[in-house]
Amino acid sequence: MDTADELRIDAPHRELLDQILDKWSLSVLNELCERPCRFNELRRAIPQVTQKSLTATLRRLERNGVVEREIVSTRPVAVRYRITPLGKTLRHPIDVLLAWASQNMPAVERAREKFETREEEEASL
Repeated sequence: MDTADELRIDAPHRELLDQILDKWSLSVLNELCERPCRFNELRRAIPQVTQKSLTATLRRLERNGVVEREIVSTRPVAVRYRITPLGKTLRHPIDVLLAWASQNMPAVERAREKFETREEEEASL
């Protein structure tokens, strides 16, 4: 894999993709693409996420430059999160992946069923 045209997934790429494409990051990015949100607004919009997981997700996204945190001068002080211009560039590739998943889900389900059937048959031998 020495040519510039070949796809390479090195450790830094894998780490970034793992952090951006994980379960909670996709939900957070989806919400922040619509509008900036305070922490509790995100919690209400994504009720399954725990406070700890949401905090960790936001910190990872902020560290990667995808989300920015703004301190709002209110009483009490509040924090608002917004997607960055870099984060906005993720919208198209994520939409393409989601469209692929939707289009190919029936084939994936068939493959899973075939695999499970084969596993059960081999286990009964």
